[in-house]
Amino acid sequence: MSTLPPAPTDSEHAPWPVVASGLVALAVAMGIGRFAFTPLMPLMMRDGTLTAAAGAEWAAANYGGYLVGALTASWFAGNPRRGLLLSLAGVALTTMAMAAVGHDAPAALGAGLRALAGVFSAWALVCASGWCLAELARRRVGALGAWIYTGVGSGIALAGTLAWLGGIQPASRLWLELGLVAGLGALLVWSLSRGQGTEAAGIGEREAAAVVRRPRNGQAALVLCYGVFGFGYIVPATFLPAMARELASDPRVFGLTWPLFGLAAALSVAAVARWSKRVPRQRLWAAAQGVMALGTGLPLAAHALWAVAASAILVGGTFMVATMAGLQLAREARPDNPTPLLARMTAAFAAGQIVGPVLVRLLGPGRRAGWDALDCTGAVATVLLVLTALWLWRAARPSPESLMPA
Repeated sequence: MSTLPPAPTDSEHAPWPVVASGLVALAVAMGIGRFAFTPLMPLMMRDGTLTAAAGAEWAAANYGGYLVGALTASWFAGNPRRGLLLSLAGVALTTMAMAAVGHDAPAALGAGLRALAGVFSAWALVCASGWCLAELARRRVGALGAWIYTGVGSGIALAGTLAWLGGIQPASRLWLELGLVAGLGALLVWSLSRGQGTEAAGIGEREAAAVVRRPRNGQAALVLCYGVFGFGYIVPATFLPAMARELASDPRVFGLTWPLFGLAAALSVAAVARWSKRVPRQRLWAAAQGVMALGTGLPLAAHALWAVAASAILVGGTFMVATMAGLQLAREARPDNPTPLLARMTAAFAAGQIVGPVLVRLLGPGRRAGWDALDCTGAVATVLLVLTALWLWRAARPSPESLMPA
């Protein structure tokens, strides 16, 4: 005697737990696990627990770990929700462990923890994108997927604000506090995502979510453009606070650049999610990449605090729009199983962001035509961003929403 499967509950159809899960997950994984080191590094140097050279090594270790995580994220293609929960737990543990990095800690401990945090952050981004976008497509509300990417900017703004307001504390205490916040976020994602489904989309759902499948060479071009995006954004994302510190010594002034960066990221994604549903995603990505080029080029034209602040807004306000649009395009290109393509794009992004600081280091302290290493790298990034923006604009295809009848 066969039994009928239980009827789905309202919570299994409602999209908000999936959206909230993705938003919180990306706030924890990227805002804390990926980017908390940027505002905390000056405080650790103030406390005498970190040197400038060690800070650069820790940042490089995080970029390398992010690349490894991107290359291995396809392990969770069969159950991305499981990978998401595992990665969030890892972010919380490695963040709390950073509180133990002090004068007497082994030299490699900090770099190792930052590398692991990079691995977990990449896993979380790929798994959150793969699982949340698939679940929302199953509910026929795929356009809501844009909202999960507001979590990155929100997390950056939260971590930056905590570091700014709590800067009188030792950095080790701030690491512990951020680790506890990450742990609470991981528990919240686990609670919200229970019963929301983990299986691959069915045939009908794949057809409903799909646009015309991109050929392999089209997918390769997306991967290349995403890698250029990683190279273009990483220089301001890494050095904006340092650039601001050179122009204003008051930490209450230069410390605001990072919360400003995160706030711009969150608001821009929210605006796009609300008002740009019918804009082809590839053109949205192209526009974001073009505005980002303006943000990377502006400090080359004016070495002033206002230019650094404007760069924070322009780059912060576009890097998550480009991320969102790029990962949604991957979902459209491979609606049946987007995780491998998401992983390749994230790996290209990670490789690009490794190249940026490495190029700064290779160029060294000298000046060329009046430009230092940061200026030269920013100029290269600006040119590449403009070229890829032009290609993305010309090769754009309609978005699924624009094909739907009004």
